[in-house]
Amino acid sequence: MQRPDLNPIAVSMRALSKRYATGHQALKHVDLEIRRGEIFALLGPNGAGKTTLISIVCGIVTPSGGGVTVDGMDIVRDWRATRSCIGLVPQELTTDAFETVWNTVRFSRGLFGKAPDPAHLETVLRDLSLWDKRDARLMTLSGGMKRRLMIAKALSHEPSILFLDEPTAGVDVELRREMWGLVRRLRERGVTIILTTHYIEEAEEMADRVGVIHEGELIVVEDKRTLMKKLGKRVLRIELAQPLPALPPALAGWPLDLTDGGRRLEYQMGASGDNGDSVGALLAGLATSGVAVRDVESHKTSLEEIFVGLVSRRAAPEAAR
Repeated sequence: MQRPDLNPIAVSMRALSKRYATGHQALKHVDLEIRRGEIFALLGPNGAGKTTLISIVCGIVTPSGGGVTVDGMDIVRDWRATRSCIGLVPQELTTDAFETVWNTVRFSRGLFGKAPDPAHLETVLRDLSLWDKRDARLMTLSGGMKRRLMIAKALSHEPSILFLDEPTAGVDVELRREMWGLVRRLRERGVTIILTTHYIEEAEEMADRVGVIHEGELIVVEDKRTLMKKLGKRVLRIELAQPLPALPPALAGWPLDLTDGGRRLEYQMGASGDNGDSVGALLAGLATSGVAVRDVESHKTSLEEIFVGLVSRRAAPEAAR
């Protein structure tokens, strides 16, 4: 249960923009509110502005315009307080090769002025399967372990907001799923999670809401399920026992596509797949027309297909200019 004194909006961005000295406009008037306790996934191709956005909120990059508040506090005016609320797991692995795991997380906690708390650090390392490596020097760790160490550093000072910039890049599938489990546990404890990812299944698996950014502009922000319902679709693929040269006259009124040399029929359904009666009528119509069916398969649009479609539609008018 959320405490009444907590701001329901963890991070608020208003007309946020960034133009670098080279003239490159990395962000263009981004407006975004991230709710406390949610997992928000920011999707976009390379160079879309994801890392710039995160870096501004975390105080690493100075915005050219607009403003950001964290827990109702301005990130410029109240920089010390806002940064203590935030944990950041950057995309790049930057560690002191000769330091130990334990000293690294202990030092990171001290940077934020937090009193020593060995019990908390032990919990963090155990959650990330690093406790047995606490005395190991960082140069001896595998790439996956170094990635987990970056998360441990970000959690060392007990932040209420955690930014994960491509957190599972370069790690194997098993470790990726372990990290997904950790992220869910953090959310259950009240931590707000904002992640960028190239793994669309990561967003589909974990996110409550999804934002898509393209060339510095936030082109959509939507609840994940709502987005998939509005922009997704379900296709019924009917494999025929014998190829058809054309649709039978009795089926001419149906929204069917004859593909694969007449061997397959494709019927577009709603994303929720709620037109089961019409599917039954279609199959009955095929039988009445003497069309033998070999197999029936239902395919639902994935979040990745929706993402690619959004970016492609956005890019098409720009390419035409």
